[in-house]
Amino acid sequence: MPLPAHLEHVPGPPLPVPSWVPKGFLSVLVAAILNAATRLETSTSVSLSLARFKAWLPTTTRKERFKFAIMITIALFSMFIMGSPGFPLKLAIPALYITAILLPITSQFFLPASPIFLWLLFYYSSGFLSPSTRPHIWVSVLPTLETIWYGANISDILTRAGHPVLDVLAWIPYGIVHFAGPFFVAAFLFVFGPPGSVKFFGSAFGFLNLVGVIIQVTFPTAPPWYELREGLTPANYSMKGSPAGLARIDALFGGHGYTLTFTNAPVPFGAFPSLHAGSATMEALFCSYFFPIQLSLGDGSGRGLLGRWLGKGNKLAIDVRIFYWMYAFWLYWCTMYLQHHYLVDLVGGGCLATLSFYLFLDDTQRHYMEEYYPTNPSAPAPFTTLMQASQSQLHLERRSEDVAMSALPRRSSDVEAAARGSNGAAVKGREDSETLFAVTEEGEEVASRSATPKPVPGKEATKAKESSRQDAERDSFDDWGA
Repeated sequence: MPLPAHLEHVPGPPLPVPSWVPKGFLSVLVAAILNAATRLETSTSVSLSLARFKAWLPTTTRKERFKFAIMITIALFSMFIMGSPGFPLKLAIPALYITAILLPITSQFFLPASPIFLWLLFYYSSGFLSPSTRPHIWVSVLPTLETIWYGANISDILTRAGHPVLDVLAWIPYGIVHFAGPFFVAAFLFVFGPPGSVKFFGSAFGFLNLVGVIIQVTFPTAPPWYELREGLTPANYSMKGSPAGLARIDALFGGHGYTLTFTNAPVPFGAFPSLHAGSATMEALFCSYFFPIQLSLGDGSGRGLLGRWLGKGNKLAIDVRIFYWMYAFWLYWCTMYLQHHYLVDLVGGGCLATLSFYLFLDDTQRHYMEEYYPTNPSAPAPFTTLMQASQSQLHLERRSEDVAMSALPRRSSDVEAAARGSNGAAVKGREDSETLFAVTEEGEEVASRSATPKPVPGKEATKAKESSRQDAERDSFDDWGA
């Protein structure tokens, strides 16, 4: 259930955009970031966190208690087998985590990221497992499945076309973007996503990787680089990992970073499932669901190279979801080209990511996106709706969850008609007492999500309130971490 009103964090007033910021894309982005900054909590009161925990604890369900029991069990097991740092120095890890979640200023980041921290802890600690307790390493399973299902070893075929240019093209997403991508997605969700979307991402992304590492530890499989280096001879845990194709990047730039990292990896035989592919799939799913943006190129004047090609009065509309999935498939190719994964590993990682995404996608997130948010996953929206999304989160977080979910009605065709002129083009408007979101600028395509009328009671409001209550009971931990 929602926290008592006196325990909730209420965002501050909107911050004005500095006058020196140029209008257009940059001003929209700066305004959204400033709106998001007002939602950050700066309190350091431990008593406030304890009061929130006491209010949240009686509302937990059996499903929640089971989930947290599993997480605590994995954390204790990881701490027990961890060999370095040794006891008692390793006790600093839980001590620092507990301190972080007791301070509201840090708990707003550490609580949503708890599944991710658990994954990192287990991944690191798994390297200290005794070889005598580890299962058999499967060397021929993946190449055999690859040949049976796809008719050939796809990774081997892609590797034959090696070239320094291709090496760099594979290194950029695999060795750089892969590690920075989750931070960018989480930041965009915080700025533009609906309330709870960051917690949703932390749970889905964290459990994707946690379950993936558990599979890799309990079902160890040799990657393509092992087949190329050792053939199909049996593997053992005394063998080190390999950077494979990334060794060429080290040689190109005169470094040893990837060689040292992959040679000493805690899980060298973790080909299946591919967590690189799983992470890219997860990021593409989140961006496609929460940011279905449409970019318009050209001004319709018919001037310039693009204008002459399009013709007078025409614009080029691009659905950016294409680029989300282009990145995902780009990384799929990288994992095979660099000899780190078979195609079957990518399928496993992608399926695991999709399962995790829809497992943690609750009714509250669907309700926000499909009913009350200016962007909707069913159709692309103009870039200017991102500013409306940032404003909407402020409106929703300045009131209790019950009020926010029950008071806002469905968008109607009347609202869409009001947002459009008689000729079907969008009309220029402003946020006023009749709308929660401002109408987009003239010339932009506007869907029915462009404006939301003032709260009015009704049947739909009652339905929304009941949906919110049921979902809050099912996953009330999010309210404590708010």
